[in-house]
Amino acid sequence: FAITLFCYNKNTCNIVGIIDSYCGLREPSVPISPEASRVNGIYMKDVKGKDLDYGRINKLLDKAEFLISHNADFDRKFVRVLFPSVEDKEWLCSMNGIDWYGKGFSSKGLQNLLSYHGICPSISHRASNDVESAIKLLACSQRSGESYFSELMKGRNTKNVSK
Repeated sequence: FAITLFCYNKNTCNIVGIIDSYCGLREPSVPISPEASRVNGIYMKDVKGKDLDYGRINKLLDKAEFLISHNADFDRKFVRVLFPSVEDKEWLCSMNGIDWYGKGFSSKGLQNLLSYHGICPSISHRASNDVESAIKLLACSQRSGESYFSELMKGRNTKNVSK
């Protein structure tokens, strides 16, 4: 699980910087499938006996004005089981709340978009690296000079919001 709080200029919707972040592992109640381990590099031995710092995560969630995920409908289902307070938060989806196809991209998958923009996470499909890389992606400027984050924010309360 990874969460990062960042600040942004409310007038320009430019991302200004990182305020705080947390990343942790927790032992799941069911074994990690071999397929999942191949994708994310996390094996049962890596999570044995580990748990999240729920207090710290809840404090970060309380400070968040809204939540962003690259597939909000998918992620929200898992997150709300562990952190019911997220049900009251506005969720923005960076995968569906930005017109990636209209901008000429052939995929709206995070790893593909990162590659198109020259953003190379040290490890793919790991929560902290994906969060850090997604923030870098959202901070990128489009041809118009507007950031992707700005487009996402302009679309609030429309198609990119998940409740």
